[in-house]
Amino acid sequence: MFSLTPLRKSVLLSLYGGAALAAFSPAALAQTAPAAKADDITSVTVVGSRRVSNASATETAVPVDFIPMTKVAEQGGQFDMAQALTYISPSFNSTRQTGADGADLVDSAALRGLGSDQTLVLVNGKRRHSTSLVNIFGARNRGNTGTDMNTFPLLAVKNIQVLRDGAAAQYGSDAIAGVINVELKKTLGCEAVLGAGQYSEGDGKNYLASAYCGVKLGGGVVGITGEYLDRGRSNRADAGDLRTIGDSKVQNQTFMLNGELPAGPGKLYFTLGAQTRDASSAAFARGPGDIPERNALAMYPNGFVPYINADLTDHYGIVGFRTRMGEWSGDFSQTYGFNKMHYNISNTLNASIADLDLQNGGPGRSASQFDAGGFDASQMTSNADFSRFFPNVMAGLNVAFGAEYRRETYKIFAGEKGSWIDADGFGGGDPGSQGFPGFRPADETDSSRHNVAAYIDLETDVNDRFKVLTAARFEKYSDFGNSLTGKLAASYKLSDAFMLRGSSSTGFRAPSLQQAKFSSTFTEFVSGVPVDSVFAPNGGAVATAIGIPALKDEESTSFTFGATWAPSAATSVTADLYRIDIDDRIVFSGRFDQSNLPGINTLLLPLGVGAAQFFVNSVDTRTEGLDLTLAHRANLGSGKLNTFLAMNLSKTDVTAIHAPSALAGKEGVLLSERERLYLEQGGPRRKATLGFEYLLGKIGTDFKIIHFGPQTLGTWSGSPAPLQRYKAKTSADLSFTYNLSAKTKLTVGGANIFNVKPTTQDANETDNGFKYESVQFGLNGASYFARLWHKF
Repeated sequence: MFSLTPLRKSVLLSLYGGAALAAFSPAALAQTAPAAKADDITSVTVVGSRRVSNASATETAVPVDFIPMTKVAEQGGQFDMAQALTYISPSFNSTRQTGADGADLVDSAALRGLGSDQTLVLVNGKRRHSTSLVNIFGARNRGNTGTDMNTFPLLAVKNIQVLRDGAAAQYGSDAIAGVINVELKKTLGCEAVLGAGQYSEGDGKNYLASAYCGVKLGGGVVGITGEYLDRGRSNRADAGDLRTIGDSKVQNQTFMLNGELPAGPGKLYFTLGAQTRDASSAAFARGPGDIPERNALAMYPNGFVPYINADLTDHYGIVGFRTRMGEWSGDFSQTYGFNKMHYNISNTLNASIADLDLQNGGPGRSASQFDAGGFDASQMTSNADFSRFFPNVMAGLNVAFGAEYRRETYKIFAGEKGSWIDADGFGGGDPGSQGFPGFRPADETDSSRHNVAAYIDLETDVNDRFKVLTAARFEKYSDFGNSLTGKLAASYKLSDAFMLRGSSSTGFRAPSLQQAKFSSTFTEFVSGVPVDSVFAPNGGAVATAIGIPALKDEESTSFTFGATWAPSAATSVTADLYRIDIDDRIVFSGRFDQSNLPGINTLLLPLGVGAAQFFVNSVDTRTEGLDLTLAHRANLGSGKLNTFLAMNLSKTDVTAIHAPSALAGKEGVLLSERERLYLEQGGPRRKATLGFEYLLGKIGTDFKIIHFGPQTLGTWSGSPAPLQRYKAKTSADLSFTYNLSAKTKLTVGGANIFNVKPTTQDANETDNGFKYESVQFGLNGASYFARLWHKF
């Protein structure tokens, strides 16, 4: 049960402004959470608790960031969810990639310095599907899948709840770093937002048009949101450089529907989300010196930049029924998610086709655009959940239990022949479309799996100061086996102002189908003989020949200990220490060939393969950190000043590398220093936001200072090249909002207004071949925006 205690009032107001409290005033709470009745099946809940009774009003036993999105949607300088959360929640990280193939087109997100697939995302408390993309390249989340947060229009979201605690025993796989719950609107009324922005260098133009309308229907409310977002390409390449370095070009069209209707003895609820995205990123440039291997004189005599374009489709749906069965509450739901990514490579060529054309007396050309194939993934989840509150057991006991069935699919489909064929053989042009060779028929897969789960969750108020939460969950997967996890959490109020809390839990993450079945192939020549270099799927002929074992689940142990202190209604402090140990973490290996694994040719050459990379359970890590928030509100002159500080300190270390017996002694290839540092420092090890909001009459001023700690990354060539060391950087955002009327607001402002950029590096040693990576807050510099909000 969520309650608005003095502590939480202070945090909400200081972090998110007066609009946060408007949503949780006593009147609003009376509308959304009336006094419990025998037939009441409506409740206000927070992720991490399954309590549905209104009988208790205590703080959460584990740390939860509760982020109202009203102010962000109406006045924020970031137009997409991932960037908005990056500048609100210090434990949340999402950096736009450049020069990282498909990872440029989907902004991966993560909590507490861990991978994007170690954070579970829920929508209205129901599991959200992941993307079909596996991040193979880029400085963040390499080898991970994750959830695309930018499929949510900001205007459709009521609040975001970030559970900063291991929760696999409550919600299942992926909830190692924590859980993000996206609660969608279903309130009456209509509103719209128009926004525009660009970088100070004149590129990266952004345009936003979004509208929400909540209407009465059949005794309930249905909220409908439509959004169009156009993000232009930016380029920070040096003068004379052919490359395009910066934001990818993105056009999103998004529709979202969320509602609840009376239905017989209960309530029918439903959610529908659909997005199409046209996205384009720039690959490495090919110059005149690359003729004939990667270029053709007749096509690009001055060089060219291939563009990796993709059509992305994302669908999500929930339908469910809540009812009362005597003293028990029942919730039956069906969830479906689908994500597809289809590549089209433009401004390119297949150099082998162009070279063959030249040998045959032609001008030396190939097509300049290719369908390169792609992949899709789906998830179907069925849930049955039951709960009951026993007010007479101690000071109150909430019992919840349930079962889940989930089926997942993953497909790879091949591109057209010209996108991957080697037409001219040894010594001529390279095969496949430059920038991104297409998937081959041999890469195609149509895989599926299912799992069943059962859980029990007990939340006990021992007395009015002491709360204990226990949970256990069993899951059985069709492809790797069973998992049993548990959790114990407790909070104790030493006084009305001071509370201690802590938790201990075990967790797991099932290997994704994308990791297990991903396959991609490109051709090389060894002594004049064409052989394939492959990203080999687990259980396939190549991985089996080498002796790579079947993937299994990652296992984790998590501990948190913290305190909350509210000396007054205007001041609050929260601090939480945490430690997360993960065993058998799944990583994407280095490239194995005859040069670093003698004898591998005898295994692979009969398969037409000369080199291979694969996913393998090989790494143990330990993550330790501190989350801290301080908030204060006060009158200043004739206005009100809200101040907050939020900080995350996080350190991840690889504690062990376990090579399969077939790769014994090759730990340095399995996980090179470069790859290890991507795991340990793919995100900054500290991040802090200091914010000031001053409200005076019709004018509101927001000033935020955002600090990103240092990062150390590996180099392309490895030792003895010095490591890439990125110094700590601090940026600042400033905006002004004028209330034109009670229903209309105009906001203008800037992000990173002092044009801070990462530390310059040797471009020959970075992953993207530029003078700095997409680390910390990105590489684009200052930006400016305007936003107009109107309520109808």
